[in-house]
Amino acid sequence: MWDISFRSTVRADQLRFTEEPRTAVRFPGSGDRESTSHSDRTNLPARVLPGQEYHDVTVVYRLATRLTSEPEGGRSGTDGTDG
Repeated sequence: MWDISFRSTVRADQLRFTEEPRTAVRFPGSGDRESTSHSDRTNLPARVLPGQEYHDVTVVYRLATRLTSEPEGGRSGTDGTDG
């Protein structure tokens, strides 16, 4: 079971990049965690070429993370109780 799980789908009839994109995924905060991210691309290579046109593009992106240990001080709800 993941603490946070996110999925997004992006579609484009036509797509062109003026420069190679720089991407990064970070999970800041305290506590040890297990995280994963992955994208499935249709008609879009892993490394795109600046100026190249891509047609009928679909990107499905997923990320998920979960704490594997309690952060320092533990978790607390908004009412000051644990959980």
